[in-house]
Amino acid sequence: MFLLYFLLWVIFNGNFTLEIAVFGVVIAAAVFAFTCKFADYSIEKEKMLFRNFFRIIRYVVVLVIEIVKANFAVVHLILSEEEEVEPALVTFQADLKAAAGRSALANAITLTPGTITVQLEDNVYTVHCLDESLAEGIDESIFAEMMKEIEKGGH
Repeated sequence: MFLLYFLLWVIFNGNFTLEIAVFGVVIAAAVFAFTCKFADYSIEKEKMLFRNFFRIIRYVVVLVIEIVKANFAVVHLILSEEEEVEPALVTFQADLKAAAGRSALANAITLTPGTITVQLEDNVYTVHCLDESLAEGIDESIFAEMMKEIEKGGH
């Protein structure tokens, strides 16, 4: 997070000099200290992000691919005249320990067209699917598996 603050400082200044770098380090350190004190952030969480960097990048890439695939499925469903749309409400459980991981999984489901996470209580997800076909395999989602991997990698 410190590096991100410093990079933002340099980008917003528009050029790079020794004076801007020194002020950037001081200001980035102050903002990072503020973040650690008031936003429940720590250097340990920073280390976990670095350990999981490639897993998180892989998760984002898979999420984008799944969003594109779901877009095509929803467009096909909408434009298809012979298929009738049958909405479904699906409940499943994912074995995730961290609240952030559960929230990220719920957001990934909602970002994927045709599905909306209606409720998340403990590890039980209730998802509304535009069609029953979109509900297939949602309980064995690749997102849940990847989030478990990220949780394991952080410890």
